[in-house]
Amino acid sequence: MTAADTPSIATDDIEDPPLRPLPERAALLLGQADAPPRLVAHLRAVHDVAAQLVDWLRRHCPELEFDAEAVLFGAATHDIGKALHPAELSGPGAQHEAAGRELLLDHGVPPSLARFAGTHASWATPGIGVEDLLVSLADKVWKNKRVPELEDLVVARLVGAGGRLPWEWFMELDEALTAIGEGADRRLAYQVSHPLTRR
Repeated sequence: MTAADTPSIATDDIEDPPLRPLPERAALLLGQADAPPRLVAHLRAVHDVAAQLVDWLRRHCPELEFDAEAVLFGAATHDIGKALHPAELSGPGAQHEAAGRELLLDHGVPPSLARFAGTHASWATPGIGVEDLLVSLADKVWKNKRVPELEDLVVARLVGAGGRLPWEWFMELDEALTAIGEGADRRLAYQVSHPLTRR
């Protein structure tokens, strides 16, 4: 596999599972970072889940103000730092977070978009934006991992915007996340079908 393969993993149509292509700018950045194929596949899966969340929010809570394009770009690049710390693709570690933010900044990405590389794992930080919460949520739900504390923060944003009771939003969000989670096995299979390193 060569660097030329990265954009194809990022953007070519696939049928199983059907995943939206990454934004063009994100695909180019991943190519420039020489991102491993498995990382690109992971970002594509998380980006697709983020797009599903954005679509759901637009339908169910149009009153919630957020930057959908920022969410999608953030989901598509949140782990780009793992191109510099590839051991964190298959093991624990947080070095990729600051490294990813710096990599994006070095490539001319504005701080408002580069931040997701650092905030996707720190969703409990006071003052975090709704966009950051959505990227964090997509990064969990893509593999059907549910984090009640994170979901509660999203519900609180829905309550603040949509004027409904917390339990009503909790039930609606739970139903949406359950439906998205049903595709986790196919997304995981897609991710692991790509090698951890370039050959």
